[in-house]
Amino acid sequence: MHLSTLVSSPKRLLLFCISSLHSILASVYSKVAQWTTGECKEPTSPAAPAESKRELRSDDGSSTTTPTSVNYHFTRKCNYKCGFCFHTAKTSFVLPLEEATRGLQLLKDSGMEKINFSGGEPFLHDRGEFLGKMVQFCKQDLQLPSVSIVSNGSMIKESWFRKYGDYLDILAISCDSFDEDTNQLIGRTQGRKSHLDSLYKIRQWSQQYKVAFKINSVINTFNVDEDMSENIAKLDPVRWKVFQCLLIDGENAGEQALREAERFVISEQQFQEFLDRHSSVSCLVPESNEKMRNSYLILDEYMRFLDCREGRKDPSKSILDVGVKEAICFSGFDEKMFLKRGGKYVWSKADMKLEW
Repeated sequence: MHLSTLVSSPKRLLLFCISSLHSILASVYSKVAQWTTGECKEPTSPAAPAESKRELRSDDGSSTTTPTSVNYHFTRKCNYKCGFCFHTAKTSFVLPLEEATRGLQLLKDSGMEKINFSGGEPFLHDRGEFLGKMVQFCKQDLQLPSVSIVSNGSMIKESWFRKYGDYLDILAISCDSFDEDTNQLIGRTQGRKSHLDSLYKIRQWSQQYKVAFKINSVINTFNVDEDMSENIAKLDPVRWKVFQCLLIDGENAGEQALREAERFVISEQQFQEFLDRHSSVSCLVPESNEKMRNSYLILDEYMRFLDCREGRKDPSKSILDVGVKEAICFSGFDEKMFLKRGGKYVWSKADMKLEW
């Protein structure tokens, strides 16, 4: 409304002032409510169903979830373009090391036993030095039983193992196919560099520097008919994690997504047939969409827990702002499924009794 109109009508001016004051008070009340500690507040993203929220609260209103195993996706940047990627480069933000380690300390104080660093490609930022310093901090300062990394392997150098290998329990390399052409179709490649050459080289370094070696594979339309048994046996990982291609709205599906993964999606039956073909592989750990969606505690680059229950990633407030107890209320974490899928296992290399 124009100012001259208000001035000429005292009644309108009074109503305008009352309306403005009401809006200001409502805004202040909303902020105060958000800052109240010790309670789970509504997330800024679309809210989770009320019944799901109650499951994450004890009788006194406190969180009932302990962050035993946490996946910290500290960067979204990646040098690969995997078509099914469900944690895409929506930002280039990375926390300062001091803030990241503060958050890791908060998690340890809340009961964290295992941290897994992922991305994006975690070795891309500062050529792996940022990652190495966090790995060293978690093992040396926090004395966590297990520190692990998931990487595409393309940026890893032997010098990193020499400097930080003692502090790392498990290194998982993502490999979806043992056919270079298939890796090209999927997007798991950069230029002419061989993904498989990097994989075998890193397997050798892991053995040399006493880091448990793991392989992650996403099963999709391009590799679902492949038989990987022989190559997996040759690489002999401690675990071979096999995922069914998963759609996440806003990441690899939907209008706001940076990837279009629909063409990679396979059915439950196709996934089961792949598992049946590899039933003789003793280290295989299968994860269907049902098992995967809610059974991971995921922190994004701002150290916010991501709730995937609604088929998208709804963020909590950052643990750096509100603490672990409040933020974890909105993680959507299914602890029963976490245990059912074998999320808790022998994850410290000191306990694996491997023959190096």
